[in-house]
Amino acid sequence: MEVAVLNIQGKKTGRTVTLPEEIFGIEPNDHVIYLAVKQYLAAQRQGTHKVKTRMEVQGSSKKLHRQKGTGGSRKGNLRSPLFKGGGTIFGPKPHGYDFKLNRKVKDLAKMSALAHKAKANSIMVVEDIKIDTPKTKQFGETLKSLELAGKKVLFVLPENDDNLYLSLRNMPKVEGTLLADINTYDIVNADILLLSETVAKVFIEETEEVKA
Repeated sequence: MEVAVLNIQGKKTGRTVTLPEEIFGIEPNDHVIYLAVKQYLAAQRQGTHKVKTRMEVQGSSKKLHRQKGTGGSRKGNLRSPLFKGGGTIFGPKPHGYDFKLNRKVKDLAKMSALAHKAKANSIMVVEDIKIDTPKTKQFGETLKSLELAGKKVLFVLPENDDNLYLSLRNMPKVEGTLLADINTYDIVNADILLLSETVAKVFIEETEEVKA
């Protein structure tokens, strides 16, 4: 897949990068994408929900009245779930929602998500952006030039750049991530995958290394 490299003014630089078919041209597997997204969202849940059982609520443990002979129903103590302030039956308990996925499944999910973006022509490559001081307005102008204003953008960087990160973190609908930290959910959740030129070359280099 050949993609033109744009500058920060949104114009073609005359350079192109050919994204490897081994990643961006595969037949997407929607099921593994579903599993990867499900695992990501499950891992975000704290799982700290908790209610008290009849053994944990406060109240006397004395039986309210004798078992028989009153004409009323049989009753235990005030901690019974039948009474206001009593314990809860089968309530939620703290537990984790995360589950394991094999590395090969997660890798296939990421490649499938990238392939979907490639098929939809939702991948853009921009020359490496350098910002001397953090300026959100400056980065916003770049997005306007690239005609990405108002769209959900995932900007993938090769390495940590504090000035660039501080410039984009307050931008609505814009998410910045390192190539090493990219995940299936972020790819699927974005309208446009914006790659820096260096990141695009890393994809090519790593694919060539695997072939060798």
